[in-house]
Amino acid sequence: MSTITRRCWRHLLKTGRTLQQQGALLRHISATLRAEDQMLLIKEQPQQPNSMIFPGIWLRDNCQCAQCFHRDSLSRKPLRWNNFDTKVKVRQVTVDEPRQLVNIIWSDEHCSSFALNWLKDRDFSPKTREDYLSEWYRPASKHWGKDDFVKILKKFDYWDVMRSDDVLMEWLETVAVHGIAMLKNSPLDIGVVKSLANRIGFIRKTTYGEEFSVRSRPGAKNYSYLSEPLPLHTDLPYYEYKPSVTLLHTLEQSRSKGGWNQLVDAFNIADQLRVNHPQHFETLAQTLVNWCDIGMDADKSFHNTWRAPVINLDADGKYTRINHSVPQRDSHFSIDVDKVVPWYEANATFVRMAHEQSVTFKTEPGDVLSFNNLRMLHGRTGYDDTERNVRHIVGGFVDWDIVYSKMRVLKRAAMSCETAEDMVMRA
Repeated sequence: MSTITRRCWRHLLKTGRTLQQQGALLRHISATLRAEDQMLLIKEQPQQPNSMIFPGIWLRDNCQCAQCFHRDSLSRKPLRWNNFDTKVKVRQVTVDEPRQLVNIIWSDEHCSSFALNWLKDRDFSPKTREDYLSEWYRPASKHWGKDDFVKILKKFDYWDVMRSDDVLMEWLETVAVHGIAMLKNSPLDIGVVKSLANRIGFIRKTTYGEEFSVRSRPGAKNYSYLSEPLPLHTDLPYYEYKPSVTLLHTLEQSRSKGGWNQLVDAFNIADQLRVNHPQHFETLAQTLVNWCDIGMDADKSFHNTWRAPVINLDADGKYTRINHSVPQRDSHFSIDVDKVVPWYEANATFVRMAHEQSVTFKTEPGDVLSFNNLRMLHGRTGYDDTERNVRHIVGGFVDWDIVYSKMRVLKRAAMSCETAEDMVMRA
């Protein structure tokens, strides 16, 4: 049982009460319909200075009755959408203050009831929408440069992460916000990466399996399996669904002068490029590049290819993914010939700036380096490899969807526990 769960149950058992038995404070409600645009205005008096606002069509779509909503799966029932009436109107609105409900009768004779707290969480005001995305969608990333590295690099004890939900949450938040975190004191066991992935959810399988060993191999089929310098790159840019969070566990570290990790926040480089070289930024954000990986590993042949820019943006202009890997950039370049030279000029500037802002450090046996593979460029200096001087890193991936899901589950559990404690204190 997790720390959060134990604390929550301790307080509930101490009082012998459940949350449902505590009740809710009664609040006065007013609800009015703005007929010209079918907007429902709801206000708590006197707590709210401004009314909450809800489009009528959205309320009809999100009716919570058993006919429209499947309670066990927390999903609206889809069949109603086969003939959804976008012209449906609110005919009548009433308020049930004792039960804190807003009731609606629709022009199609359907009836809906909405709990006040449910509505408050979904108010269309800019602040409520912004608060929800900030709290539950994804933490905002904080970009950093070379001089900030010592301040932003957080270190966690491996066993604390494995045993404590609170520490697990802090670790995942750190990787989400800063793009990197270090775990210390992990066992020198081949299964550490898999155990960490299972602690979050489950591991991501790729062409190279679930876990992969990075060490010098004769006849290596992948450039990272050489002892030569490994230039800055992101892993697997040739995947449409590129693995998100990289876990690198140091089992053995080279005692030679080489084998140093190199790392840079590519979102920060993109920020600088956007300000100081806007034309290069546009070129790298708009030009589709062919990425590929062709070969064989563990007797399995593969031919992976994907086209995507170096800098990937969402509809709001925010970064979603950086692609960069010199070995994995295809010789096929499927763009107009007059765009080739501008791309090379832009990419050379990007790489030069990345090297100027990169940091170096050397991990120790038992360290697990965790970082955002959609954001960070990483590499390694060359090293001498002999039978008595081996460098062995075990790696694996976890997708952000799985990480964010775990963070929301942990956050909801913590909030439920805090609510229980508040109820106990008021009792």
